[in-house]
Amino acid sequence: MFEIPEIVNFARQMNGLLIGKTIKTGHLGNSPHKFVWYNRTPQEFEQITRNKKVGEIRTMGRWLLTNVEPGYVLVIGEWGGHILFHQPESMLPTKYHLHLQFDDNSFLTATTQMWGAVELYEQGRELERQYIQEMKLTPLDEGFTLSYFTDLIETITKDKKQSVKGLLTQDQTIPGLGNSIAQDIMYLARLHPKHDLQTLTEAEIQALFQSILETVKTCIQKGGRNDEFDLFNQPGGYMRLMDKNSVGKPCLQCGSQIEKAQYLGGAIYFCPTCQK
Repeated sequence: MFEIPEIVNFARQMNGLLIGKTIKTGHLGNSPHKFVWYNRTPQEFEQITRNKKVGEIRTMGRWLLTNVEPGYVLVIGEWGGHILFHQPESMLPTKYHLHLQFDDNSFLTATTQMWGAVELYEQGRELERQYIQEMKLTPLDEGFTLSYFTDLIETITKDKKQSVKGLLTQDQTIPGLGNSIAQDIMYLARLHPKHDLQTLTEAEIQALFQSILETVKTCIQKGGRNDEFDLFNQPGGYMRLMDKNSVGKPCLQCGSQIEKAQYLGGAIYFCPTCQK
């Protein structure tokens, strides 16, 4: 699933390539998928998008919001699969869940083997969408400061017990992060995924905060993770430090063997020495 670095990279590429293009026809999926959510019928979507122009593309967490001018916003979110730009005369994929054909005969497709949303809203109404509505600050927002982060942890721990992994991956507490990039964040902060937030010291909170910012920044600079693909079907350049390939290999910091376990509905990877 795309996380914040991939979403930011898509927005940059799309803003550089698609703004001003006229949508000749817009089609929703030709392959039924019960975990792809639409809010328009195929007929409505085609009618509304016809002859509209692509405007600015922006991001909110794991969501891409594309202005469809005049008057609408196309939302693609929580996506796991491909979002691809195709040059004129390219072959249309056999299966897709979104197809925008432009008047210069180039086109955009989105497909997923997992889940996701492809929804078209009247401008402004996209902010009422679940998960977008009242979204907390992301690591890219100016207000995402150490003070904000510290207050966020204090608020969470007043109401419930929570772990470091839970903070990074559950309930969109920090929008845009997921289990994948969270592994490196925890490793670089030297915190075990199960570490109780209530026991974090001031120094550990600061280390976690800096690790979030630095890991997200580095991953964005490298075009996303190497197992995800960009608008031109090219893999990102960010090689994760902690994933299935690291299990049993020596920790880069201390030499201990990296371990794997299951926790909070997914795998965790950690150094038993550095991340106690």
